[in-house]
Order: sequence, then structure tokens, then C-alpha cells
Amino acid sequence: MPQTLTSATCRLHGHDVHYVHAGSGPPLVFLHGVLGSHRIWRHLAEVMAHTHTVVAPDLFGHGNSTARPAADYSLGGHAGVVRDLLDLLGIDQAVMVGHSLGGGIALEFTYLFPQRVTGLVLVASGGLGAEVNFLLRAPTLPGAGWVLPVLASGFARRQGNALARGLRMVGVKGSTDVAEAWHGFEQLADGESRRAFLSTIRSVVGPEGQRVSATELLPLITVPVLLVWGERDRMIPVAHARAAVERFPAARLEVFEQAGHFPHLDQPERFADLVRGFAAELHESPGDLSQTS
Repeated sequence: MPQTLTSATCRLHGHDVHYVHAGSGPPLVFLHGVLGSHRIWRHLAEVMAHTHTVVAPDLFGHGNSTARPAADYSLGGHAGVVRDLLDLLGIDQAVMVGHSLGGGIALEFTYLFPQRVTGLVLVASGGLGAEVNFLLRAPTLPGAGWVLPVLASGFARRQGNALARGLRMVGVKGSTDVAEAWHGFEQLADGESRRAFLSTIRSVVGPEGQRVSATELLPLITVPVLLVWGERDRMIPVAHARAAVERFPAARLEVFEQAGHFPHLDQPERFADLVRGFAAELHESPGDLSQTS
């Protein structure tokens, strides 16, 4: 049976950071994407807590980390907060698991603090190529800050069918991707949340696409890496993963043919088995991972 996650809040840099945790054993740290929260990792964290210490924070400006400070929302800024949280929890090393924006933060964390990372799981990760869906680029366009309050109003948020049609127009299909986009959209109801969202997305994406690229850093990341992508991902194309896997010293790629931007939610049991196996390999043979794609 899955273990129950414990909810907790700590004070970092004068602001409250919420996280969930459970279990004991080799640590796993889960980092969500933009407009996400620890919620997207709940099932996997509960399953993995049988054999691991699991920690899933809500990044500044997201989820139950309700403070939306005028802070550094860059990848390095988020990575620094994660480092400080792990220091507070007494975790020296961990496997970092990041989805979308969280993947970019995990990459940055690994580059900045390589001694803290034993392995890296990148799920539909940002930072591996310029091309992204218009839905991610739109908030960086001039005037987006004026449009978001209208779109996120109570009336607009009730128009679920209209939103689904709009998502389909930019290529976002499938029940999971639409549901998660809708859930994220609901988080923009207040001004502080919108400001935090815009600061975060504009730190990594511009009108032309992703403005932050980790491709030059990949040869320097020597820990084992597992990339997981959905073949039907319309937010960040799987081509990014296929190009990136060749640049890591030790990496492999797993593509979920029927999944979109959230392969860990589309096929949770398969994903859990992958992470469980990856973590076991790290424990048995640290630093040794054959490359496959």
C-alpha cells in the first residue's frame, strides 16, 4: 500500500515554503513544472516512500507555498531554494526528478551543486531546445500581464469547453494535458500568483521560444541520467530528448508512445517502475548507466 505523505512548511529567506515528505532510505527529490505543485508527484512519492526518503516541495509562487515574494524566479534562484531546503532537512545527496520547468531546475541544481546529486530523472524537461508550444510563449508577449486577469476571471474559468477548444487549437490534446493545463490556469486568479507566474515563465521563455539552454552543460553532467518523454508531447517536443541523450556522458531515454506532456500521469505504474529500477541501479552500481534510446 502507498505511504501517506506528511505536509510541512518551513521558513526560507523570510518566506514559507511548503513541501510533502515520507519514508526513509536513499532520498528522491521531486520538482514540479510551471503552475504545478507537489500534487503531480503524489502517487509516485507515496509508492517510492516504501524504500526511499521522498521530498516534493512547492516552489516559490506555486501550490501551497502561498507567499509570492518579489524574489529570484530564475532556474538558479529556484535551485538555490531547493538546496537550502535540503540543507534544512539534513539531506546531503539525492536523486533529482524534475518535470518541465522542474527538469530545468534539476539540471541547474546538478550543474551548481554536482556533489549533491546521485542521479537525474528528466521528465519532458525544459532547457534542452528552443522550440516550445505557443501556450508557453504567449505569456511572454507584450500585454500578457493585462490579458491574464481577464482570462483567469471567474467567468472565464468556468468556460471549460472554450478553454479545451483553445488548447486544441495550439496542439494540446488528450485528457491529462488538458486537465493539467486547466488546473494550472485556475491558479492565476489573484494578482500575486500572476506576477509570480509571469516572472517564472519569462525567466526561461521568450516570444521566440526557450531562452535558457542547458545543451552546453550536458557533457559536464556525469551522473546517470534518465530522460522520460511522451511521444505525443505538444508542449516540449520529444526531439529535444532524442538530441540531448547523445550529449550526456551517461544517459538513456524512455519514450511513452501514448503519453503527452505528463507521461508520469498518463502511465503512472510504468513510470514508477522506471524510477524504481533507475534508483536501484544507482544503489548497486553508482555512476554506471548504459546509454539507450
